[in-house]
Amino acid sequence: MAHVREHHGHSERRICRALHITRSSVRYVPQPRDDEAALTQSVIRLASQYGRYGYRRIHAMVMAEGWQVSRSRVERIWKREGLKVPKKQPRRGRLWLADGSCLRLRPEYPNHVWSWDFVMERTHDGRVLKILVLIDEFTRRCLALHVARQIRSNDVIDLLADVMQEHGVPDHLRSDNGPEMVAKNLRRWLKAVGSKTLYIEPGSPWENGYCESFNGKFRDELLNGEIFYTLREAQVVIEQWRHHYNTVRPHSALNYRPPAPEAVLPAIQDVHLKLAA
Repeated sequence: MAHVREHHGHSERRICRALHITRSSVRYVPQPRDDEAALTQSVIRLASQYGRYGYRRIHAMVMAEGWQVSRSRVERIWKREGLKVPKKQPRRGRLWLADGSCLRLRPEYPNHVWSWDFVMERTHDGRVLKILVLIDEFTRRCLALHVARQIRSNDVIDLLADVMQEHGVPDHLRSDNGPEMVAKNLRRWLKAVGSKTLYIEPGSPWENGYCESFNGKFRDELLNGEIFYTLREAQVVIEQWRHHYNTVRPHSALNYRPPAPEAVLPAIQDVHLKLAA
């Protein structure tokens, strides 16, 4: 507009008439909202605290804090402040092909299908940490993150018994074909309690997609950023993250709501007592 007026001598009125725009739109000066600074601080604070969350998940957490704002407004602040999620390192090695060749049972209601897997980590001294992951595929709720140096089939039975006592017995339990999963005593016990096993094809982790997806979030948002010095520290920190995942963290598949916002977990003192047992 200024260029045309300066170099061609046309008036603002004539230019607006030719472009079919109103003069008020040309003269409009954006006025920042009264709460813009406070909202920007909240977005930056949450983005700093949860560095692996994008603007959609940050918007859900801002709304949970009591703000009534649109996602597009949070996105504008996100871009204006130059916020971004660091890119993940590219996966190297074997390529997983999700070609749809596996017709697997899909969860239809809570306790329909649970899935479980193991995630390996190490403490600062190089000793192994073995983490048993157990989730409800329908609700996306993490039912357990059991951390130990070793986990055998009897330990799995004890854990499943505790979780089933609290949440009920699942119709199916999905897992891979690891030695702990196919142990005879575990299969006999599951048959006795009325839960069927669903074993994925060897070398096909995508058939346990819900659990693999959770494992990726677990490693990306916690394990990759933590150094554990003791087993007890790992148990407490990982249990706190499970609490956050279930009750606070917005889940994109649940319309950016947490899997179990109503869940009441034990106090820290009770967690310590349970870990010490």
